[in-house]
Amino acid sequence: MPGTDTRRDVETFLYQEARLLDAWRLKEWEQLFTDDGRYLVPPVGIERPEEADPARTLFVVADDRMRIGQRVIRLMKPSAHAEYPHSRTRHLVSNVEVLGGDEASRIQVTACFVVYRVRHGEFGTYMGQYFHTLVRNGDSFRIAEKRACLDLDALMPQGALAFIL
Repeated sequence: MPGTDTRRDVETFLYQEARLLDAWRLKEWEQLFTDDGRYLVPPVGIERPEEADPARTLFVVADDRMRIGQRVIRLMKPSAHAEYPHSRTRHLVSNVEVLGGDEASRIQVTACFVVYRVRHGEFGTYMGQYFHTLVRNGDSFRIAEKRACLDLDALMPQGALAFIL
């Protein structure tokens, strides 16, 4: 069972990740990923989204490391009309649990999230559960996989998912 220090370190890391996303410091967020890292958003309304395979199911987002970089570049351009000017977001992370893994290398983590988004006077709420696979990197971590499983019936009325959960 992982220790209290590990859980506290994981919480700190997840809070830092949320802060980067809210500040639109996407280049720094991108650097949190390992070279083979993945950012995944399974489809809404499916059973056991934490186990869904993007090779067999159409995901809302299924980015490998190269696509994460391309997404960041695209979102930071003024020509990215879906997110320019940028939404104001607030990522709230809670109920952090270290599920297991080898504390010296890979750690499986889950947490609940709510992301509030405001853009052009419209307000949206996105809630769900994160599943992270984290890799030790000195006294911190890097993300081998981030899976954001939305607890929504549909993306509407929120619409497209152009920002990062």
